[in-house]
Amino acid sequence: MKANVKAINGSVLHEIELPAVFTEEYRPDLIKRAVLAYQSEQYQPYGASPYAGMRTSAEGWGSKRGESKIPRIKNGSRGAKVPQTKGGHPAHAPKVEKILVEKINKKEKVKAIRSAIAATMNTGLVAARGHKFDGDAAIVVENAFESLEKTAEVRKALIALGLGADLERAKNSRAIRAGRGKTRGRKYKQAKSVLIVTAARGFLAGANLAGVDVMQVTSLNANVLAPGTHAGRLTVWTEAAVRKLGEA
Repeated sequence: MKANVKAINGSVLHEIELPAVFTEEYRPDLIKRAVLAYQSEQYQPYGASPYAGMRTSAEGWGSKRGESKIPRIKNGSRGAKVPQTKGGHPAHAPKVEKILVEKINKKEKVKAIRSAIAATMNTGLVAARGHKFDGDAAIVVENAFESLEKTAEVRKALIALGLGADLERAKNSRAIRAGRGKTRGRKYKQAKSVLIVTAARGFLAGANLAGVDVMQVTSLNANVLAPGTHAGRLTVWTEAAVRKLGEA
């Protein structure tokens, strides 16, 4: 399997032989499991305090008084402690010791990532995700791309590669989230656009573009390759990143 290596101005330089990982079979079931397993590791444990509703002097009055036997506060008659009383502890509160992480076998995880990598070169899958681009989805750019230092330069290069429409699509997708999440640090929703995969660490230009993610090839995971468990993300590979992937 071969792909054209393009210059940052969009012209074709030469062909490159793609590594065998780009011929991996498409396994959406494994990709979904790997993404959900990754997302489960980001959950923060939460739960009620073990002493919630218990910091009170309440004691039961006992029997033979014509009153229910719920604990009541000292020097008063108001019930306390138990769930059915005002200020009582919750009946079945969430517990911090609950296991939130979903596990996945190592070999399944590796195969899922390889399958998601191969899906980035599948024009049909990339188009099915809603990405807008010109020509083929197999986009490999020269190593000079990694030396760009300004966001404007990266944007200009992506437009030259035929990805300008997708950048606009992601930019115009920003919207206020419906529901309670808007008050919990996730007010806005943003569509995913181009994923830039580099060989070297420290490439920061372009990260401020709406929906664009920048990732080193050795740090790829299923979540960034298949956002929302849907494989086929529009990806720009540098030539060095492709060669490094073949060495792994």
